[in-house]
Amino acid sequence: MSRQKARANRVAEQIKKEVSQILQSEIKDPRITGFLSVTDVEVTRDLGAAKIFVSIYGTESEKQLTLRALDSAQGFIRTEVGKRIQLRHVPEVSFRLDQSIEYGAHISGILKNLKEKENRGEDSD
Repeated sequence: MSRQKARANRVAEQIKKEVSQILQSEIKDPRITGFLSVTDVEVTRDLGAAKIFVSIYGTESEKQLTLRALDSAQGFIRTEVGKRIQLRHVPEVSFRLDQSIEYGAHISGILKNLKEKENRGEDSD
C-alpha cells in the first residue's frame, strides 16, 4: 500500500469518527429523523473530497428528508471537521445513503424463509 493511500485511509477513519460525533452532538436539525449512523468514509487520494456513507433507519421519506438535512449541513460539518482534524485543506464532503445493512437484512430474511420452508418439507420454488 502506498504511503499516500495509507494516509488517505487514516484520514477517512478520522473523518468518520469526527462526523459521527458531530452528527450526534452538534446537529439539531428536526429533519434528521430515525436512527442515523456513519458507516464508511471514502476520500480521494489527494484528500480533496470525502464521500460519507450513512445508514438511516426509517421510512423512505424519512431517509430522503434526513439526506436533505445532511446536504444542508455540509458546510457546517466541513468546518467542524477542519477544526478537529489538522489538515492543510479540508476535503469537500458529500453524503451518500448506505443501503448495505438493509440489503443484508433482506438477504437474511430470504434465507430464513427458505430454511423454514425446507424444515416444513415444502418446495423452495
